[in-house]
Amino acid sequence: MTLALLFSPQGSQAPGMGRDLAAASPAARAVYAEADATLGWSVSDVCWTGPAERLNDTRQTQPCLLATSVAAYRALVEAGGPSPSVVAGHSVGEYAALVAAGVLELGAALRLVARRGELMAAADEEGGMAAVIGLGRDVVATVVHRIARPTELVVANDNAPGQVVISGRRDVLRAAEAEMVAAGARRVLHLPVSGAFHSPLMSGVAHELAAAFDQEAWADARVPVVSNVTAEPVTEASRIRALLAEQVRSPVEWVRCVERMVHDGVDTMVECGAGAALIGMVRRIAPTVRTGTVSDRASLAAAVALLSGVPAEASA
Repeated sequence: MTLALLFSPQGSQAPGMGRDLAAASPAARAVYAEADATLGWSVSDVCWTGPAERLNDTRQTQPCLLATSVAAYRALVEAGGPSPSVVAGHSVGEYAALVAAGVLELGAALRLVARRGELMAAADEEGGMAAVIGLGRDVVATVVHRIARPTELVVANDNAPGQVVISGRRDVLRAAEAEMVAAGARRVLHLPVSGAFHSPLMSGVAHELAAAFDQEAWADARVPVVSNVTAEPVTEASRIRALLAEQVRSPVEWVRCVERMVHDGVDTMVECGAGAALIGMVRRIAPTVRTGTVSDRASLAAAVALLSGVPAEASA
């Protein structure tokens, strides 16, 4: 078995996330306690009780997702889960991957993600994102090229076959919807986000993040981290920092990330965090890969059974 651990993206959040794990796992509880102390507000309370309006505020969402992903990862380690051969996270999930790989301490990652959320929330009120369902990336890119300049609209996330996210000015997004449907899209779903994430409209955020990175300690990765930007495994701290700053204004190449891990021999992927969004994508990109999640006690037990080769029923 060759294991990759994956870390959940923004959009996975829901009130109650992580509460069941924290009730069962001292390691998970300790993550939330550190998050509360580090940021000076109750990350645990927002995760566990919401309300949804507060949890969905990007400034709250991103630290809450980071804490929940790291809590799930540490609960898996506490339960005897094996060390991964590689890690990867989608967008904000990449910060949790860096904690798992030993690149950043949890406190540093929390401070950086809190800053990232603040910057992204304030960056551009005229920007937004939309998911195009039922078209391949090449077709979506062709439509985007035809109707807008790169400063107005871009392909932002290549999540899975038939699931591509575009990002840009809200007026251009509205105009793009009809064009995508005419090209064969089943649906175009406007996402509840506060800006044009992973687009050139986030260039100012990238510069501010790079400056914030100077305030924290970085280490080379203990296991490779597959970069959202290049879909290549990276271990050198300086390279990881540069790519992480670039990530906020660049497409998330998730399909290529999964394909690269499979090419390198990964046959098992487990998502740590809130829900199973990434595993759903993996099953469409690489259906032969064994998959699991860690988001509560039941999924933790199933993941441990998967990783130990014991049938889930026998491990109960």
